[in-house]
Amino acid sequence: MSTERVNVRKTYKLFIGGAFPRSESGRSYVVTDAKGKFVANASRASRKDVRDAVVAARKAFGGWSSRTAYNRGQILYRVAEMLEGRKAQFVDELRSAGMGRAPAAAEVDAAIDRWVWYAGWTDKIGAVAGAANPVSGPYFNFSTPEPTGVVGVLAPASPLLGLVSVIAPVIATGNTCVTVTESPLPSITLAEVLATSDLPGGVVNLLTGQAAELAPWLASHMDVNALDLAGAPAELATSLEQAAAENLKRVLRPAADTDWTADPGTGRLTAFLETKTVWHPVGV
Repeated sequence: MSTERVNVRKTYKLFIGGAFPRSESGRSYVVTDAKGKFVANASRASRKDVRDAVVAARKAFGGWSSRTAYNRGQILYRVAEMLEGRKAQFVDELRSAGMGRAPAAAEVDAAIDRWVWYAGWTDKIGAVAGAANPVSGPYFNFSTPEPTGVVGVLAPASPLLGLVSVIAPVIATGNTCVTVTESPLPSITLAEVLATSDLPGGVVNLLTGQAAELAPWLASHMDVNALDLAGAPAELATSLEQAAAENLKRVLRPAADTDWTADPGTGRLTAFLETKTVWHPVGV
């Protein structure tokens, strides 16, 4: 009797509304390592999956945006804790993509630190982006930042640090997102971390597949309020900007050679914020 066991090969699914469905199209594609060896199957998202993810993100927006900034910071920090606990798995997945052990470990550490960075900013960005405005008259005049809404994100080629760097600032400021990524490893493993943290379902939705197929539907969707083109090639980005203009989406188009290891600053935190200014009479 043979004692050789059969490996349980994983099929990476989508992450929509806090659940892990297969693509409604039933499509999948093979994920291989740097040497061409089979690693797993991944779901290939469709236009219908984009619509479902936007519905989930919109449903989650009200509850997420109304939480205190301090509470959002606690949840982001919890995500960093969960990442820390699965560090070895992320290193192995990055190595399967061709990274050496030391660079892979450094990328995972940087991704964890990036989560902590944004967790710390959740209850501080209001003071930086807001203001008490001097006015002539017996009034208080305050400008306060508010989240934009549902943000469509095209993930960059950097499979973990870049992904964290585009998702974390979006949700830190109270937005929800639909993220399209062509790197299922370790994107869906990150989704598993999010699903087992305190992050409400629908705040982050991850779709694996072809950006050229999915991004146009995301850019033209009338219930998407903003678009991050971090992972869009130049030939695609322009057409996406044009589609986004149909409902005046905020569009962030970073440089193609963005260094994701650099100090992130506060630029991405303020990219998807609106400013509300209110007047209030001074009490006697």
